[in-house]
Amino acid sequence: MNHVAAAVLLIAFWMQSPSPSINPGLPDTPAGKLVSTYLEAFNAGEAAMRGFIERYVAKDDLERTAAETRLARFRQMKQRLGRLKPVKVLQTSDTSITLDLKSSDGPLVEFTFELAPTSPPTLRGIRVEDRGEGESAGPARDPKASDQEWVASVGSYLDQSSSQDEFSGAVLLARGDQLLFEKAYGLADKSSKAPNRIDTRFNLGSINKIFTNIAIHQLAAQGKLALEDRIAKFLPDYPNRDAAAKVTIKQLLSMSSGIGDFFGDRYEQTAKEKIRSIADYFPLFADKPLEFEPGTSRRYSNGGYIVLGAIIEKVSGIDYYSYVRKNIYEPAGMKDSDWFEKDKLPPNTAIGYTDQDRQPNYASLPGRGSSAGGGYSTLRDLFSFVKAMKKGVVTTPDFQPDGLGIAGGAPGMNAILDSGRDYVLVVLSNYDPPTAERAARQIRAWMPR
Repeated sequence: MNHVAAAVLLIAFWMQSPSPSINPGLPDTPAGKLVSTYLEAFNAGEAAMRGFIERYVAKDDLERTAAETRLARFRQMKQRLGRLKPVKVLQTSDTSITLDLKSSDGPLVEFTFELAPTSPPTLRGIRVEDRGEGESAGPARDPKASDQEWVASVGSYLDQSSSQDEFSGAVLLARGDQLLFEKAYGLADKSSKAPNRIDTRFNLGSINKIFTNIAIHQLAAQGKLALEDRIAKFLPDYPNRDAAAKVTIKQLLSMSSGIGDFFGDRYEQTAKEKIRSIADYFPLFADKPLEFEPGTSRRYSNGGYIVLGAIIEKVSGIDYYSYVRKNIYEPAGMKDSDWFEKDKLPPNTAIGYTDQDRQPNYASLPGRGSSAGGGYSTLRDLFSFVKAMKKGVVTTPDFQPDGLGIAGGAPGMNAILDSGRDYVLVVLSNYDPPTAERAARQIRAWMPR
């Protein structure tokens, strides 16, 4: 079984005028020079980025988002990507530049720099999206003149995709707090022919990791743990003593722990119906040797997020699912979100369908999702979540609501949550990846500038 776990990281900076230097391939314009300045600082390392922030970020912006928080985002990106080299400029204007960049330690990535129309221009934000290892692909940038044209194009595209059985799910598009588009397509249950609805619950896959991240930072803010604490402090009986002694909570969050995945031979050979708690996942991976020395590399780690879930349970004194419901879902107004057992799905929950024959993905699912993913939510709940983040009801320094982009995917499920300064896009699908990712990419390509 090919398990897909996708994550898109978005970051935002606000800066004053850039230096006049230029990277090859970028336009010799004020906008191009601004982008070049950022890339040069990124490649030079933390000292250069610190100096860059201190020199170019306005004081009022630093009051909203401190320099150390900005540097923390940079470190996470730097650790994952290494150095960046421009490959192809995809779109350029006075207010936006999109280009493909080759990262030395990771995949091909697409950066979109959103610029303020000032003289010289300032940088409003940066969107960073994995493109994979091969050649970049995607829809041509075709910004619509208005939100009305944007919505019309989105509706026509999804109608056609659904009619060709290329999309099944639900989509929400908002500008600020105003809904622009909300519609469901396809079937939630093919056997009963129950349709997907705008309030249907969909499996989010790895999007659920953001709730684990928030929970850890909540407990840290309460002084109940520190990001530099090691696993052994909370889980003294962790099966791999070496990992317990070395790996920090921070490394688990950033996927630089060396702990591997729980998907694999053991998972395939396990009666999945019996996997119904965080502890049930440990026999699938926890005794395995570290894949690398903690902090020396980065590799996607579902196992690491299982460990985080266990730490949350230990520190809070309640099970992971109850903690998230009480401390994140309830404050954010997410009344229809939860981790449902796969043989006890409530009504109006989408069944995942995989492969070209659209077979149910039941056999591949654990009995219940986890702190690494597999919970269920709806369009409106995720919209409420973004609004709660914008209001500071729930927060985490690792993700900002004005620059949030996360994705999840596995057989029979694909989900995208994308939020910028003034828009929110949610795409939920009960088909294989990249169903939601493809739709989201096309919708973003039409976004009015």
